[in-house]
Amino acid sequence: MPANTDRYENAVSRYFEAWNAREPKARTKAVAAAWAVDGGYTDPLADVVGHEQIAGVIAAAHEQFPGFAFRLTGAVDGHHDTARFSWELVSEVDGSAPVAGSDVITLAGDGRIRTVLGFLDRVPDGA
Repeated sequence: MPANTDRYENAVSRYFEAWNAREPKARTKAVAAAWAVDGGYTDPLADVVGHEQIAGVIAAAHEQFPGFAFRLTGAVDGHHDTARFSWELVSEVDGSAPVAGSDVITLAGDGRIRTVLGFLDRVPDGA
């Protein structure tokens, strides 16, 4: 069981590395490490496939929320090739977290993400 738990936690760790990468080259590298080549990301605001489009969604989030970082809230829970977790988008200046959500990921055989289904639990007005 610990090996499977590590698999989910490692995938989620790479996921957050990608979401928190601010520089384009670092983001490209982190997305490739986290997602399978044909991996996808879907939430209420985006539905994309492939590393380039995923990196674009992440870049747009940084443009909309400069000076913020994504962080895990709670534990990663998983079984088979599926895991779920919750997160917040936190201001590095004042610690506020105006955006929060929960994601469900499926993993490819190599441990990279095949799909993300994201849910936004808290979003500020006008975002």
